[in-house]
Amino acid sequence: MAKELQLSAVSMGYIFSAFGWAYLLMQIPGGWLLDKFGSKKVYTYSLFFWSLFTFLQGFVDMFPLAWAGISMFFMRFMLGFSEAPSFPANARIVAAWFPTKERGTASAIFNSAQYFSLALFSPLLGWLTFAWGWEHVFTVMGVIGFVLTALWIKLIHNPTDHPRMSAEELKFISENGAVVDMDHKKPGSAAASGPKLHYIKQLLSNRMMLGVFFGQYFINTITWFFLTWFPIYLVQEKGMSILKVGLVASIPALCGFAGGVLGGVFSDYLIKRGLSLTLARKLPIVLGMLLASTIILCNYTNNTTLVVMLMALAFFGKGFGALGWPVISDTAPKEIVGLCGGVFNVFGNVASIVTPLVIGYLVSELHSFNAALVFVGCSALMAMVCYLFVVGDIKRMELQK
Repeated sequence: MAKELQLSAVSMGYIFSAFGWAYLLMQIPGGWLLDKFGSKKVYTYSLFFWSLFTFLQGFVDMFPLAWAGISMFFMRFMLGFSEAPSFPANARIVAAWFPTKERGTASAIFNSAQYFSLALFSPLLGWLTFAWGWEHVFTVMGVIGFVLTALWIKLIHNPTDHPRMSAEELKFISENGAVVDMDHKKPGSAAASGPKLHYIKQLLSNRMMLGVFFGQYFINTITWFFLTWFPIYLVQEKGMSILKVGLVASIPALCGFAGGVLGGVFSDYLIKRGLSLTLARKLPIVLGMLLASTIILCNYTNNTTLVVMLMALAFFGKGFGALGWPVISDTAPKEIVGLCGGVFNVFGNVASIVTPLVIGYLVSELHSFNAALVFVGCSALMAMVCYLFVVGDIKRMELQK
């Protein structure tokens, strides 16, 4: 695509970051919309418009060449705008449906699903690009998104509205930490009255929340390297074909998925064994970030197989330590879970803007990915520092009315 549209590394960096600009700007409004209108309704619109703008990206080559890059930037921007409520919505749904002791696993599954999708679709999309052209990657994924939107409308319910929910199950999950009535707001509640600056200021003045917020920024730096520059790294730095990259890229993605699920399961296991919530959440994060930092070792070998193994280990570690969303479900004030998730995602997805741009400039200026991998590895270590020395005890924050 970059060759056909005559896009430089810096231009690609800006296009990759376009998603992040819109995603970032819509986090707090998206969180408030979730708290006001509920997860199902807002997520439905999010899925539909995500699918639409993904589909439309397949037609940017119809524009004059001088406008193709701008058109792609716009489509990526609208994609981020549409997707913005998704992860805060996921956090709300987990908080509504799952007791505290099961929340880590549930959050890990939804957070790791992005890696599973990379593993599942990378070979398919690589083949589509090779056989039919890059345009079909976007049109096929858009159609899949429309199908998932229809399934979402049909299958998803709030706990109190689910047709198969028994009174016993509802009582059990409610008494064990699930906020089952989250989408049944009373007039005058925090969600009904709008995203007041007073609530946001409380979140930003709380040391625990700030540690979690900044930790997510550093963790997401690793994610956005893999989501944007990793395939290009394999082609430019390691000389792989696009078809081979489609297959190879699925290996770290599978490891990221496995690490994500295991990290959540391990965290919940520690809670069930009687360890504190603080230790049960922090230990997997610290171990995972240590593993993720091994990405720097790729600079010291030319063996392609070893590079892929190190990338797989790093992405496994990133997945294992990516427990930010369970922590938000554990700590967010119950009146503003969506808004808190939005603020959390604002911090986290500054990385979606910064990472592609920084790597784009580093590669353009230094003609190598070495400095880029150091940047990513050091970000993993900084995430570890946030949880070890800033967060403190993990507990639910209480709003001051």
